Amino acid sequence: PPASTVLGPSTAIPVGGGVVYAQRKVVVTQPTEGDFRAFSAVCTHARCLVSEVTAGTIYCPCHGSTFSITNGAALKGPATKALPAVEVTEDGGNLRLA
Repeated sequence: PPASTVLGPSTAIPVGGGVVYAQRKVVVTQPTEGDFRAFSAVCTHARCLVSEVTAGTIYCPCHGSTFSITNGAALKGPATKALPAVEVTEDGGNLRLA
């Protein structure tokens, strides 16, 4: 994604959850209050886009792989590799890709 792209308000990311920005192919999570993490939204198994963040995990609808909201690690296969981290910052209440 282009550097310094504004994704949206940080208030859109629930604590313990996240939001998939499909157009940008990025998923942003907030494992604990004020701790924003971002990962590629492209599944490391078959290159599908992850679709949602629920119950503390990032979910891929193609084959059911799940990933950690904290570090992107593969929790349930068939994916075995973590989602690559993407740098995200909070700036004036907005989340921005760095």
